[in-house]
Amino acid sequence: MPQDIDRIDYKILRALQQDARLTHQELSEKVGLSPSPCARRIRKLETEGFITGYSACIDDAQLGFGFSVFISVRLDRQIDDRLVAFEAEIRRCPEIVECWLMTGRFDYLLRVAVSDLAEFERFLTSRLTKLPGVASLDSSVPIRRVKYLPARLE
Repeated sequence: MPQDIDRIDYKILRALQQDARLTHQELSEKVGLSPSPCARRIRKLETEGFITGYSACIDDAQLGFGFSVFISVRLDRQIDDRLVAFEAEIRRCPEIVECWLMTGRFDYLLRVAVSDLAEFERFLTSRLTKLPGVASLDSSVPIRRVKYLPARLE
C-alpha cells in the first residue's frame, strides 16, 4: 500500500471505480466519513494523481463494434523513428481502441473493435498491413471477457 493513502482512501477509490457518479453525500456514507472530509480526500487523490479522470464505460457492441480482435505486431526495426511513425499512424485508426508497447516476441499488442469479420478483413488488408515498419502480424479473436478491472486496488 503506498504510504500516501490509507484504508479510507482505498474505500473511496473502490467506490468511485464502481460508480464515479456517486454524490459526495452517497460516497461519504459508503466510506464512513462526513461529506466535507470525503470531498477533501477526493481532491487530494485527484491532485496527487491517484484519480486521473472520470469517464463513462461504453459498450462497443451497443455501438455496432462488438467484434474484437487482438493483434500482435512485430516491426521490421525497433528504432526510435520507426516506433514514433508507427504509433502516430495507430492514433489515426479509430478501429484500434487499445495499443500497448510490449516486450517479448512482438513489439505491440492492439485491440481492434469492428462490426464483424468482413470489416476486420478490410481494416487488416487495406490499412494495418500498410502501416510503416510492420513486419508481421498475429491475430487472435477473443471468445469472452472473463475479468476486467480498470485498476488494481489491492
